[in-house]
Amino acid sequence: RKRSATMATDTTTAPPATLPSGKHPHPLLTSISRTLSPALLHRISTSPILLIGAGGIGCELLKNLALSGFRNVAIVDLDTIDVSNLNRQFLFRSNHVGMAKCSVAAEVGRSMAPDSVFVASSPGAVHADDAAVPSPAADAIPSPAAGSAEDDQEVKYTAIHGNVCDTTKFNVEYLSRFALVLNALDNVTARRRVNRLCLAAKIPLIEAGTTGYLGQVTVIDKPSQVECYECQTKPTQKVYPICTIRSTPSMPVHCIVWAK
Repeated sequence: RKRSATMATDTTTAPPATLPSGKHPHPLLTSISRTLSPALLHRISTSPILLIGAGGIGCELLKNLALSGFRNVAIVDLDTIDVSNLNRQFLFRSNHVGMAKCSVAAEVGRSMAPDSVFVASSPGAVHADDAAVPSPAADAIPSPAAGSAEDDQEVKYTAIHGNVCDTTKFNVEYLSRFALVLNALDNVTARRRVNRLCLAAKIPLIEAGTTGYLGQVTVIDKPSQVECYECQTKPTQKVYPICTIRSTPSMPVHCIVWAK
């Protein structure tokens, strides 16, 4: 299986094959370290991730990223929090209504992330993870495209309030800064836009989104020659999120749906 070119360009910093001396993974990350190896836990903690969408799917993804050790995440979203969001977008509370989703999501995600990937072992304590863990082949674990080489870099969850379809801000050059893009969108136009940007930048994309009551998820990676989001015809969108129609209408059809 072909690997993404963006993940294999920088091999100057080799991730640790074993745990740092006198340390063991944070309790929340112990299972990940045992399953994937300290080397891949290092990669998780240092890889820059772009999450597009902080709605129903985005909240779930951000929670999973934070509790899995990802420490460098940028969150893009255009919407503000509406009362109708509170029954399913669990990162938000009633006092957040009217605030930007990305700002609140970034703050909550940052608070959920462990303070440190590796913590000091207690004197005399023996941890299962202290033993050397076989690491995958060196060429299978490329260094991150960006980010600090330190295991315990600062937790950085950045909020970006904007429309991903804005070509002046979100372009190939911008996406090339990240090791992985996660889509969590609720409209076809934006999903197509991100799909094309990731193909052009050769950045792996985990495409997840909703169209009405239907949900989809797939992995898109141009170097692996798998199908992209637009390889199959998508039905015309007829259902729109109430929060978009109420707070950030951007098309004439939004006004028509609101009037109905």
